Amino acid sequence: MTSLPSISREPTIERLATAKSLLLTPFGLDESHLARALAEIKMQRVDEADLYFQYTRSEGWSLEEGIVKTGSFSIDQGVGVRAVSGEKTAFAYSDDISEAALLDAARTVRTISGAAQTRRVGVSKPKMARSRSLYPDQDPISTLDSATKVALLGKVEKLARAKDPRVAQVMAGLAMEYDVVLVARADGTLAADVRPLVRLSVTVIAEQKGRREVGSSGGGGRFGLAYFDDAQITEYVNQAVHAALTNLEARPAPAGEMTVVLGSGWPGILLHEAIGHGLEGDFNRKGSSAFSGRIGQRVAAKGVTVLDDGTIADRRGSLNVDDEGNTSGRNVLIEDGILKGYIQDAMNARLMGVAPTGNGRRESYAHVPMPRMTNTYMLGGDKDPQEIVKSIKKGLYATNFGGGQVDITSGKFVFSASEAYWVENGKILYPVKGATIVGSGPECLKRVSMIGNDMRLDSGVGTCGKEGQSVPVGVGQPTLRIDGLTVGGTA
Repeated sequence: MTSLPSISREPTIERLATAKSLLLTPFGLDESHLARALAEIKMQRVDEADLYFQYTRSEGWSLEEGIVKTGSFSIDQGVGVRAVSGEKTAFAYSDDISEAALLDAARTVRTISGAAQTRRVGVSKPKMARSRSLYPDQDPISTLDSATKVALLGKVEKLARAKDPRVAQVMAGLAMEYDVVLVARADGTLAADVRPLVRLSVTVIAEQKGRREVGSSGGGGRFGLAYFDDAQITEYVNQAVHAALTNLEARPAPAGEMTVVLGSGWPGILLHEAIGHGLEGDFNRKGSSAFSGRIGQRVAAKGVTVLDDGTIADRRGSLNVDDEGNTSGRNVLIEDGILKGYIQDAMNARLMGVAPTGNGRRESYAHVPMPRMTNTYMLGGDKDPQEIVKSIKKGLYATNFGGGQVDITSGKFVFSASEAYWVENGKILYPVKGATIVGSGPECLKRVSMIGNDMRLDSGVGTCGKEGQSVPVGVGQPTLRIDGLTVGGTA
């Protein structure tokens, strides 16, 4: 018997079918039930209303002291129901996906308008949202069996210990997530996304003469576990061991105002925190950002172009559609030093009279969406990175960062460098420890004097927190020289 060829569907339709099969069909729901729930909300005068269904399956493994000490597996599912009137939001959620729970939540949130009267409403004709195809519609958890996952972590341990006898301890973690979302809006829009996410993390502790120092590395993205092949694992291990051994030789960091050169890639976390949050629509609509009301003005040195781009294939921060069903975008925020726009979700875009930018994000069905970054980075310039380092008379060359804090209103930030070097007369003299970089995001942008031609994104490890919600993000930048930054040190 001749086998029939398999019939492939357009990716957007395929994702919608997957979402319905997980989030509607098992609970006896279909699009008519969604329309009824939205009609219940629209009986009061609201500007926006939506239903957000989510199914998340996650798994994690961690290795320490040569053995896998913890393993976890969880499944979570539910629906969030939202109504928006003006600046007010009413929100209810349930982990019970049923017609009764859906209608109960819809009746709860429609009280937002505070109006006594109800009105007859028509149901908008369903329409499928535009969508992208940036990553595979696969469950990454199933791309390797459990024994192979454990063996992968064991390989990390073995490689790291073989690198140097000073490696005293190795920790490794593997995290996987299969996330399926379905969004139904009051205007009839129906959107879905299937979001794989994986991450491998490596932490090394090195010891020498009683001194212990830490180095870490890792990465991931929206794909399967096959990404972590021998070459990729070796790269992560080499980076973590190098960082730990470098810190063993680190001296106390000098303090004062000086030239600072930031390395490419992950140091873009400073850009994300100190500038990116200040460009989110909610802060600017309320006038609480240092960038409020400055569209069209110069906010950075010439040559500085900053984007938030949710359309990069396979990236940790990318989205086919955002959590309001809007297509993700490549948004130019600052162009050649001039402020061009903000990051917007639907509500803040409406209130500011602009279009949404595909940045409406939420941690889960139990949270309301807000404007959030996706992959935020600065474009490269024309300078050789080595030339930038050689231009330092006396200053700091920071190649990796740990934690940091930022005040959105003032733009002031404090960041700790986890790997940095002291440079004099263009020569890297020695690694330093305890360096913190203090400054103002808007002022920092104006002091960029050299931009490298080596722009790269981080390896896929970023998580952004805002108002208690965490979402995966990406950051990136080229090597940058910034003049007159304050460095707090331990010397």
